[in-house]
Formats: sequence, C-alpha cells, structure tokens
Amino acid sequence: MKKIVLLFLLAVSVFAVQPKFLMPDEAFKPSALVNEKAQIEVKIGIAKEIYLYDDSIKLELIDPSEFSIASIVKPKNVDYHGDKVYLTSPTFLINLNKISNLSDIKTIGLKVSYQGCSNRGLCYEPYTKKFTLNIDSSKLELAQTKENVKKDLKNIISQNSINEENELSETDVIADTIKSGSIIVILLTFLGFGLLLALTPCVFPMIPIISGVIISQGEGLTTKKALALSIVYVLAMAVAYTIAGVLAGLFGSNLQAALQTPWVIYSFSGVFVALAMSMFGFYELKLPDSLVAKVSSNSSRSGFVGVAIMGFLSALIVGPCVAAPLAGALVYIGQTGDAVLGGMALFSMSIGMGLPLIVVGVSAGKFMPKPGPWMTMVSAIFGVMMLGVAIWMLERVVDAQIIMFLYAVLGISFSIYLGAFESLAHIFRRSIAMVIFIYATSLFIGVLGGSNSMLKPLSFLKSSVTVSSNNAVLSHLKFEKVTSIKELDVVLANNKGKKIMLDFSAAWCTACKELEEVTYKDKRVIAKLSEYVLVNADVTENSQVQKELSKKYGVFGPPVMIFFNEDLKIQKSKTIVGFIEPDEFLKHLDGIK
Repeated sequence: MKKIVLLFLLAVSVFAVQPKFLMPDEAFKPSALVNEKAQIEVKIGIAKEIYLYDDSIKLELIDPSEFSIASIVKPKNVDYHGDKVYLTSPTFLINLNKISNLSDIKTIGLKVSYQGCSNRGLCYEPYTKKFTLNIDSSKLELAQTKENVKKDLKNIISQNSINEENELSETDVIADTIKSGSIIVILLTFLGFGLLLALTPCVFPMIPIISGVIISQGEGLTTKKALALSIVYVLAMAVAYTIAGVLAGLFGSNLQAALQTPWVIYSFSGVFVALAMSMFGFYELKLPDSLVAKVSSNSSRSGFVGVAIMGFLSALIVGPCVAAPLAGALVYIGQTGDAVLGGMALFSMSIGMGLPLIVVGVSAGKFMPKPGPWMTMVSAIFGVMMLGVAIWMLERVVDAQIIMFLYAVLGISFSIYLGAFESLAHIFRRSIAMVIFIYATSLFIGVLGGSNSMLKPLSFLKSSVTVSSNNAVLSHLKFEKVTSIKELDVVLANNKGKKIMLDFSAAWCTACKELEEVTYKDKRVIAKLSEYVLVNADVTENSQVQKELSKKYGVFGPPVMIFFNEDLKIQKSKTIVGFIEPDEFLKHLDGIK
C-alpha cells in the first residue's frame, strides 16, 4: 500500500511540472481588413511567449487577375537566436494596384502564411489562413504592367514640362529672347550667333564651293564682281535657311532632313563631280546662249543665277545643322506662330554665317592669277576640292570603307599631279605632294586592312594584346538604337530608376559626326557616361515614325541630347542642342543631378 502511494505522488509531481502548450488557434490569431484608403491591413496576433519568423510570413493574392500587390509595409523585426522574428503581434500594410481600369467594388482573396514557435520549446508547423475582402477599385492606381506601361509612360512624358523645375534650356532662353527683346537687339544677337556658327563644321564644306564657283568664272573676274557673286551666294543661302526654318517652326518638319534622301545626295554629289570636271578643263559649264538672251541682254548675269542656285541648294543639302540659336528661333515660331519675326532672326543668323564666306569669295577673286600655268594649277586645286565635297556628301549614304577608298584614290592622284615623284618640281610643292601621297596611301592600306577610320586608318595594325587591355573595356560608348516612339517607350520603361541620355542623330548630320569622333571618344566622357543608359534616336531616314519621334520631344534636327532622371522626367534645362566640346560636356554632366 505504501508503494502505491509513493508511485501516485511521483506521477502527480511529474505532470505538475510539465509545461502547458497553446493550441495553434490560441497561439496565432491572424486577421485582415480594408481601410479607407483601400489598403489591406493584416495583423497576426500572437499570444504571450510566442514569436513569429519573419521569412515565413507570406502575403499573397489568391486570384491576382484584377489586382496586384504594389508594396508591403512591414513592422520592425528583431534578432532572436540568429533569426529575424516578431516578439509582439505584427501588422502589415498591403498597397494594391489594379490591373485594368476598374471603378467599382470588387471581391478579392488573400492568403496569409506564417510559422512560429513557443519560448517553452515547441515549434508549430506552418499555417495558412485565407480571407475574402471587398475593395473599392476606384481608389487604386493602375499597375505598371507590360500591357499598360506604354499608356502610363505617355502620361509621364507629356507631363514632364509641368513637373520640371523652372529652369529653361538654352533653346528656350533664346526663344524667350525673341519674345521679349526689341527687333534690333534680336537681329544683332542672331547675327552674332551666325558668326559663331560659321566656325562650326556646318559651314566649312561651303568654303570650297563658293571658292570654286567664283574661280570658275574664268578670265575677267574683278574683285567687285567676286564680291557681288559672294553676296548673291550668301543671300541665296540665307533665304534657303529662312524658308526651311519657318516651315520647320510652323509645321514641325525638317526640310533639310527631307533633302537627305539617297537620290538627292547622289544627284547633288554628281553636280559637284560635274563642276570638278569643268575645273579640270574637260568642258565649260554655261547656259545656252539662246536661254541667256531670254533671261537678260547682259550675258554676265547668267553667272549670278547659277551662283544663287548653288547657294540655295548648298544651305539645304550641304549644311544641314541644328544649333541652339536655330532651335530657339524654331521653338519661338512654333509656339507663337510669328513667322515674320522668327524668319527675320533666322535670316540675320544666316547672314552672320555667310559673312566669312563673302570674305573667302572676295579673296578668291582678288588673288585670281593671270592667265597662264598658275591658272591651270588653281583650277585643278579647286576641282579636287569639289571632288572632296562630292565624296564628303556620299558619306551619308555610302559605306565608310568605300569613302576611304575614294579619298585614297583622290589623294594619290592629286599628289602625283602636284609632282610627288618629279625631281624637277619645287621642293615646297613636292613636299606637300609627298605628305598627301603618304596619307592617301595609308588610307588605301587601311581599306585593305578593314579599317574605317579616316583619322587612324592603320589602327588595325595594333596587336590583340593592346586591344584587350583593361582600358579597352571603356574604349567606346554603347548606345541602344531606336527609330520610333514605340521602341523608345519600351527602352524607357525597362530602364526606369536609372539616368538616361537620349541622343538624336542622323547619318547626314555633320555635327553628329563631330560629336561622335571628338566628344564621345574622350575617355573622360566615356567614363562619366557609364552612369547613364545611352539611347540613340536615329532619324536618318526622316520617315513618318521618325518625324513623330522628333516632334514629340520638340527636336527640329540633330544633334540633340535629352536627359531623363530616375523617374523618367526630362531635365529640360539640361538639354543640349548642337555640337559640344568634351570639357564643356563634362561640366554639363557634373551639373545634372
């Protein structure tokens, strides 16, 4: 009997110290509700001495066909034995987006998964609780899905100018100058702009043209007539720029770009070849006497007509460049519809661009040699310059290696003509001829070696070790090419959250080529632009979709660089129009947040 009592007392003592564990429904009490902002508040109530593992908590929509989870706001967790846990009842806030344009009350299913343990040494198995909730979809934002991202992006971009800071771009500052300034100040300002633009590659190709045209007038050319011809050429060029500019401002189309089609380029290049052959003495270019007699009794006026035509076409085809002053005038015309004042500003700028050409033309007439051997040499030099312009124009529509080959043939032929291998030739003349021959020969070797660089035709001879060095990783910039709004929208959507530079360019754009060869090849610029997603908008073909792309971003012609921040907002004050030197470009990039 005593043994039985002892066993009973022992059993009672054992069960008395055995801890009591809560049932799962007592340890965890999850709940969910929708607040007035259409957010879902999920609370997982936990009993005393119970804790939840953070990585075990999952909040999911049961049927996410109409809604998606935009974000989940979590409470702060703590470290507990090396794990992230919640020691008190956590509350989670779920922000939703709607997939489509819903506006009524919708039913939504929510699944809450969790797993936790007791401080007394028991770990519960994972549990899942499902809830059915009613959501007012009119209070939710549209989700950023692939199906509607284009629509959202369109709204974002269209509102950029509203959300942008009050700073103006250089183009807008110039446009405002036209709005607020007096006519005299505007004309003088744009005249100065034109003089500055005369130093850019846009005008350089016109120098051999005007010189060649005046030289081709032959004997009897006086300084007075050379001045008159130069003025006619520049006035015709200014009229062309003005007409093209006014049309671009009023209709948002680039007349110069429209004339960069292959057949136009081939035709105009052929004109320069014909002029060159005339310089070489194969024939004489002039209007028929009967036609000249009908135009004027003074046959000398036929020369003025030809020069005027050449000046008009040169402005449209040879020098299709856009700079900030030109873009500013076009923006002003487009915004106000005032084609008169805008056109006057463009005409004044064109005259500024043409003043150095007048000096060149007068010089060609003033220093015109007397008839003799020198006349033949001068005509040949300008003939070669005309052929150089013809090849330069073909760069826009012909492969780079073919262009190198043509330049090589031209250079070798001209050097032989100058007397590179004539022992009796003057030492100075022969030295120049040899330099041209060596360079032209390097171009020819470069073509055979697969090079397409006019500046470094023998770069293909570098060893593979040099090319694969560490510095070669940043040897050039990589642009993602787009040609339409649709393609650009996809690229922008895929790179949201990053800084983006959008570069408008075209194969026929002279300043674009200078930008590529000088600024974009600077090692410092390459390193700095590694922070950006680089996108190239190619408007070479000037097709309808490319016109729409240019019009959407207010681009009247390349080159233009537009910068987007992480939220895809255009930093309008940082837009660059025209060529920019590497040092200035780096300072510009440093000022972009």
